Amino acid sequence: MVNTAREAGAAANHAATNKNTKYNQLSNTHVFVPVAIETGGTWHYQAVELVQEIGRRTANITDHARESNFLFQQLSVALQRGNAVSFENTFTASKLVAIRCFIFLMS
Repeated sequence: MVNTAREAGAAANHAATNKNTKYNQLSNTHVFVPVAIETGGTWHYQAVELVQEIGRRTANITDHARESNFLFQQLSVALQRGNAVSFENTFTASKLVAIRCFIFLMS
């Protein structure tokens, strides 16, 4: 991850390159598209194109022009939930209880 601090999307680009290398043999029999999304939300361009295409095809079936937007929103929420779980798992049980109590009292 050499350029991740200097270049937005560098981690996603690196992950996509690694996936293309790892699954190179699939291209003989399948269409392979690497989906790489950084924890901060930066998407690799091929992931964006894939979701847009899925959204276009879904819109053609449902007649809802905003299917791509809805799909991006759902995937982004799933990413944030995963980030929250990963972050939460860095705490010990006692600290987690204290944090949850604090959040509860502040709301």
